[in-house]
Amino acid sequence: MPNDAMAKLHRPDKGRRRFLYGATALFGAAGLAAAAWPLIDQMNPDGATRAAGNFVETDIAGLRAGEMRTVRWRAMPIFVTHRTPAMLAAMQDPARVSTMADAYSEKRQQPDYARNWHRSIEPAYAVLAGICTRCRCALRYVAEDPIPPGQTGGYSCPCCASRYDPAGRAYYVAQYNLAVPPYRFIERSRIAIGMNPNGAIFNFESIESG
Repeated sequence: MPNDAMAKLHRPDKGRRRFLYGATALFGAAGLAAAAWPLIDQMNPDGATRAAGNFVETDIAGLRAGEMRTVRWRAMPIFVTHRTPAMLAAMQDPARVSTMADAYSEKRQQPDYARNWHRSIEPAYAVLAGICTRCRCALRYVAEDPIPPGQTGGYSCPCCASRYDPAGRAYYVAQYNLAVPPYRFIERSRIAIGMNPNGAIFNFESIESG
């Protein structure tokens, strides 16, 4: 066989090689995507959850008076607190109410069904976004330890020193109360955060802050 023919026979076909490499990479990527899909799909909420506005549930049956539980909703901490009788009494004390920046919840920081002296559906249970309305830092919960100026329990900001009473009403530094997310009792001891009670409408994005 002539030398030119032999060289042509052993010379690699660059176009064919590119095609084979491309096809191999394509099938490999398809296989990786197929393997990853169950995990990706598992991370996404199902249709019922998306239709309901992405809600989470928490059982408060074991939450004792004075205790607080943190629930994650929309990547933010939600404080669910079982308030003590002392907290409820302090929340209605006229001398303390007079120190509040928005004692009667006139600013839109909560749905209408939480526009009351306890800023909740049930007086004993607070459901509040645990984010400071002044500096956006995560708050700390204080149970029965008095914090300035003499409040019984509540929430404090370690960054800007803002203070909130057990109802989430601002009385020091911050001028906006803690936000109340949409929520409902689906059972006597079970709360769904992200869902309004039947017939109620509240869009969490409408809250004020600053």
